Amino acid sequence: MTDPQIALMMLGLFIIFVFLGFPIAFTLMAMGIGFGYYAYFDARRMWRSFDRMADDTGWLDSTGLWIEGLFNNRIFDLFVNQTFTVMSNEVLTAVPLFLFMGYIVERANIVDRLFSTLNIAAKNMPGSMGVAALITCALFATATGIVGAVVTLMGLLALPAMLKARYDPSFASGIICAGGTLGILIPPSIMLIVYAAASNVSIVRLYAAALLPGLTLVTLYLIYVIGRSILQPSIAPRPTAEEVPDIPKSQLAIMILTSLVPLAFLILAVLGSILFGLATPSEAASIGALGGIFLAFVYRAMTWQRMRESVYLTVRTTAMVCWLFVGSYTFSAVFSYLGGEHLISEFVQGLNLSPLMFLLLAQLIIFLLGWPLEWSEIIIIFVPIFLPLLAFFQIDPLFFGILVALNLQTSFLTPPMAMSAYYLKGIAPPEIKLTQIFRGVMPFLFCVFIAMAMMYIFPQIVFYLPELMYGK
Repeated sequence: MTDPQIALMMLGLFIIFVFLGFPIAFTLMAMGIGFGYYAYFDARRMWRSFDRMADDTGWLDSTGLWIEGLFNNRIFDLFVNQTFTVMSNEVLTAVPLFLFMGYIVERANIVDRLFSTLNIAAKNMPGSMGVAALITCALFATATGIVGAVVTLMGLLALPAMLKARYDPSFASGIICAGGTLGILIPPSIMLIVYAAASNVSIVRLYAAALLPGLTLVTLYLIYVIGRSILQPSIAPRPTAEEVPDIPKSQLAIMILTSLVPLAFLILAVLGSILFGLATPSEAASIGALGGIFLAFVYRAMTWQRMRESVYLTVRTTAMVCWLFVGSYTFSAVFSYLGGEHLISEFVQGLNLSPLMFLLLAQLIIFLLGWPLEWSEIIIIFVPIFLPLLAFFQIDPLFFGILVALNLQTSFLTPPMAMSAYYLKGIAPPEIKLTQIFRGVMPFLFCVFIAMAMMYIFPQIVFYLPELMYGK
């Protein structure tokens, strides 16, 4: 077999191992080191240590020299260097801080106050409770960026309230599942940080580029919720006075000031300091983490147990992301050294695709990968395969990254592996069936496709803010 064929076998085996359920980070590292041992094999370098052996060398020294020769392969140097590169990456420093901010906010009893306030404020709108739940999901998802946490918490908080208000179970479930995924698109998004580290695109420009697409998607969701509530009032009945009481405007204003304003101010402070160049993403994430702790104390929700849980979850998730990067960098370096990347590049270029056709093909592949894989694995492992081809098709990596972020919304919403639906099913009442959740999610899936089509047709939705703020 030629080296490029071995590289393709390497990629094929990795996909098989993923479907078999092996841990992805360790599979990448093991395969990178295993195939790298072959790729970088140098017999003279490997057995150089035996030149120091004499005829009277003892068995213990001989064994030591044999082990030294066995590990005298450049793949181990590469693995150590890649590990150091990941751990010293300044862009990735923001990941644990944003994660910590999200876990603290999740435990600060902010969301229940926010949902109650928005529910009262929107009571006269069609589908008012759905609108309140969707906006709460969007704000909370923006603060955390952790899909499972948002869907689970909102499922415990908003779903029972909507079911009690006689909402259609599918409609209510779809709202929570779709709203919970927005955190991977709307800044400050952890997914965009990971893409920036993988593609060397400025995270500041990525955040600016993601704002309008994120707001576009939220607007499409709201249009669907309100429009369907008008056309089918039975699926979202207007709340009664018992379900949503009338309160004086002064009291409502106080509720908004104490629930909506603090969280919105925290998000805007973090995002604004990044976009206006007042702080680096890591510095802004530090501000956000400190602000989350402050809010938890103000709402009297901070306990030692909650702090401990937040730190533990932050460390666990950060370690997963970092080791995924280490494994991916090692795997891709060996894959490229064997000629696999060049082979794929030649194959795609030989198809004579137009830039639009290439974008559609890439997004289709990412859409299909979203069924078995998490977004982090897609961004770290598979997106770098497409990145070298962007220059050939004259596609801006910034634009490609926003399309990927939009596309990955579907990975949480598309049956049969719609993780948002499974998160919600895990905490929903027993009478809510998984098929009902899937049915409720599908219209929001079409909203994502409409948003992606709008990005294709009107690319200035992506480029307007970055060019306005930072130039071309």
